[in-house]
Amino acid sequence: MLKLYKQIDGKLHYNEAWAEPENEAIVEHWGVIGEKGETKNHPLAPDLDEDEQISLVLSSAAENGFAPFDDDDMRILLVEYAVEGMGTKADVKKRQDLEGVLNESLGWTGLGHCDGGSIGSGTMEACCYVVDFGIAKDVLIKDLAETRFGDYTRIYDENA
Repeated sequence: MLKLYKQIDGKLHYNEAWAEPENEAIVEHWGVIGEKGETKNHPLAPDLDEDEQISLVLSSAAENGFAPFDDDDMRILLVEYAVEGMGTKADVKKRQDLEGVLNESLGWTGLGHCDGGSIGSGTMEACCYVVDFGIAKDVLIKDLAETRFGDYTRIYDENA
């Protein structure tokens, strides 16, 4: 997967692509961060490896100034839940399921990804790397509200 970003008219836009060999496609996904965006499937070329094909699909965006987001500029967003003591097996399962939901929500809105989590000492957290904390928090509040993950205690910026 390759993710590229560019500021346009005061809004951060994304353009990304990844391989789906099972569908014989390179999927291109683009839009404004915080929004679902659009997708287009490009057929796999048998004579190129996946990374070369992803680069080709995104070459127009790169030529127009889209570039990878600097990892040092990513914000660490944590979704925290209260647990008893060190947590239970059910808590661990919930966190693993939550990671998938967070990846889905953040990924399809161009905001970032979940990078695991931790549990113990009365809390459980899922750790996410995001390009814009405020927008990511708003998207997650909305997306988690009507799910079994809506009982978080807080969503916060680790560095704030």
